[in-house]
Amino acid sequence: MGAMSVRNQSSEPSEDGGTPRPLDAVGNHRAGFACFVGRPNAGKSTLTNALVGQKVAITANQPQTTRHTVRGIVHRPDAQLILVDTPGLHKPRTLLGERLNDIVRTTWAEVDVIGFCLPANEKLGPGDRFIAKELASIKKTPKIAIVTKTDLVDSKTLAEQLIAIDQLGRELGFEWAEIVPVSAVGDSQVGLLADLIVPLLPEGPALYPEGDLTDEPEQVMIAELIREAALEGVRDELPHSIAVVVEEMLPREDRPADKPLLDIHAFVYIERPSQKGIIIGPKGKRLKDVGIKSRKQIEALLGTPVFLDLHVKVAKDWQRDPRQLRKLGF
Repeated sequence: MGAMSVRNQSSEPSEDGGTPRPLDAVGNHRAGFACFVGRPNAGKSTLTNALVGQKVAITANQPQTTRHTVRGIVHRPDAQLILVDTPGLHKPRTLLGERLNDIVRTTWAEVDVIGFCLPANEKLGPGDRFIAKELASIKKTPKIAIVTKTDLVDSKTLAEQLIAIDQLGRELGFEWAEIVPVSAVGDSQVGLLADLIVPLLPEGPALYPEGDLTDEPEQVMIAELIREAALEGVRDELPHSIAVVVEEMLPREDRPADKPLLDIHAFVYIERPSQKGIIIGPKGKRLKDVGIKSRKQIEALLGTPVFLDLHVKVAKDWQRDPRQLRKLGF
């Protein structure tokens, strides 16, 4: 069987309090890109957040929420791992779907390691085979099978899943670099996963400054947080019909330096007028809740108090209209 990493979590090296050495001088420092792939809702974004230790990719309990390539950055004394979170690969039905799949394939060709997320609590299905076949065609990049959501199964089910995943690789003519069970929610083996990815990265200095956690522009991250809050409670009715654009972010004038306030004006776009009532809710209650929830997250992200001004707009059938897709940032 391939390198089966069902090991106990090793402790991550801690940084000693000495003077930091320049990164180029650090012996065998590694830096590179990894991306997590898998069926929609396989736990990719949750895993990114667990590794980075801060919320950078949006997580929601329904598929197809990640539309932007969000990079989470894991800083370690021996390495810097940049995580590229691609949308789930799926059989496209719309122009947006085709664009998402193009983004996925381009990303796979450019990264140093691919992590294929497979939930422990679901048997391998046609969607997993579809992705595994695509992976088999990318010869040079090392592939790690990451068995997610291990907190939801017993050890017998987990063992069966590990064997099935190993066989899937063999059937398609490749061997996994590692097979690692993790639970991002229970924080089990997440550090070990980073330990296993690092040796597969090329040697080199850090590519991003120490404090950076993501290179997404703040406005894109804020839009994603609003979109995540807007999706809550309407997943079944409007899973893909919501796009959010932050029109402007301005510091409020005439505020004392120790009490800043940031004004954020954002539009929530939907496809049809009939969806407006669903988003706004009775007497505006849903939209108000969306504002309260996302504002808290935005304030945590930016570290400053925020006044959030939200408006709902109709952009007719935007998922099928190339001009609107461009305008909404796709």
